[in-house]
Amino acid sequence: MSHHLSGPNLRSPKGDARLDLTDVFVFPAAEAGRTVLIMNVNPFAPTQGDAFHPDAVYRINVDTDGDHKAELAYSFTFSSPVDGRQTVTVRRADGAEAQQQEAVGKAVVSDVAVDFGRVPSVVQSGGYRFFAGLRSDPFFADLDGIVNNFQWTGNDFGIDKNAFGIVLEVDDDELGDGPIGVWARVSLRENRVLTSVDRGAHPSLTAYFNAEDVKDAYNAGEPADDWDTYHEAWTAVLAHTGGYAAAEAEAALHTVLPDVLRYDRTRPVAYPNGRTLTDDVTSARLAMISNGKIADDHIPPHTDLLTVFPYLGEPHSTGS
Repeated sequence: MSHHLSGPNLRSPKGDARLDLTDVFVFPAAEAGRTVLIMNVNPFAPTQGDAFHPDAVYRINVDTDGDHKAELAYSFTFSSPVDGRQTVTVRRADGAEAQQQEAVGKAVVSDVAVDFGRVPSVVQSGGYRFFAGLRSDPFFADLDGIVNNFQWTGNDFGIDKNAFGIVLEVDDDELGDGPIGVWARVSLRENRVLTSVDRGAHPSLTAYFNAEDVKDAYNAGEPADDWDTYHEAWTAVLAHTGGYAAAEAEAALHTVLPDVLRYDRTRPVAYPNGRTLTDDVTSARLAMISNGKIADDHIPPHTDLLTVFPYLGEPHSTGS
């Protein structure tokens, strides 16, 4: 289910939905010469978490030279909520600072309100356009069919779900001239120690490929280590689910390992070259794990998306 419930036993990391990274997107903005970066968190929002975690660092990492390490990073930290209100600060780090998990670097957006309403409040700060708050979850999939041995039901799991969106739009020049790699991370400070509790870029990897007892380690890991750490075990998964030969599995895994979403802006955007809000990533992953035997779950993209910033649709009523 994309990256939802990415802790062990299909639960949120540490059992806390506020720490649960659900999806990562990167695509061209409506305004030419700009790029949109989105990380969504908190599945089933706001019923399992009505604010961002004040002791967490939410982070979008950008690799600009192909080494699977961050040369640029945007960190998002949130105040403790008071009477349903919360603020957020965005920091930009580059160089060595970008490879830290701490929220370091220059503050480019400072102490602006998180938006839990239906009409999005968009922040302009320098060359940045920013939003953080409650939105409709764009993820679409027939999860009932997937867990029922691919007997499709026509029911879209995400059609009425919300998530917390963190949306940042930047000038292309900020990201350099060549292809980039993007991944997101959620880290939690406990007893003065900051620990990564969730991370990812490509959809639906940990649910299909990681055994329950390695999910925490995966969430704490670094993309640059992914191939050496996971390709052997994941090759065995593909042999089991799709009858892959070793060479075929290796070729397929090079698309998703390291777990960094590559985006070449000189080519049309479509997953796995970036990811838009309408890309059918569920069908792409089903085709991968089945070696093409299962090509589609027959669920269309959502129709409540916006054509302008922040692109995520208006949140659904929770009935409360």
